[in-house]
Amino acid sequence: MPPPRKPSKSDLAAAMNKTISDVIAPDLNILFCGINPGLYSGYTGFHFARPGNRFWPTLHNAGFTPRRLAPAEEQELLQYGYGITNLVERATASAAELAPEELVAGGQRLIQKIEQYCPRVLAVLGVSAYRLAFGEPRAALGRQPERIGGALLWVLPNPSGLNAHYTPATLAEVYRAFRIEAEHERSR
Repeated sequence: MPPPRKPSKSDLAAAMNKTISDVIAPDLNILFCGINPGLYSGYTGFHFARPGNRFWPTLHNAGFTPRRLAPAEEQELLQYGYGITNLVERATASAAELAPEELVAGGQRLIQKIEQYCPRVLAVLGVSAYRLAFGEPRAALGRQPERIGGALLWVLPNPSGLNAHYTPATLAEVYRAFRIEAEHERSR
């Protein structure tokens, strides 16, 4: 259930370092991996919960879901073969608050999750975080040559409203192209 009201500043401050549960199951088609929960997500307990985050509209506009899901409906992703996790589990006001060591440790935890749950595709949402977490300083957006735990690997733009490099329309285009390519790869 979503919280009954918009969080206050003190609610958000109290959400610092909280964790939220993964939306995950064995053999998913795609596991989306965010950087870490924001304070709004820490408060609500749902991934990508901040109203300005473009994850949910992007998934719908790119054809992953038949309608725009609300963060509180995140478990419905499982029925479509998708899940959500994060590199770093703790909520912060900004991903910039994360130490490089946290991202590296998160990358190692992510590898373990991939080996345990065996998704076909892993989509890391944020190239800078991916570069740090996996020691790939030259990595670019798109399909990566390596696999992680057997999963095909893509790096996609972060859907945060703070990512000014991508409009909602261009985010949807990039995610749609990813969806089509991932589906094609999966059918091989």
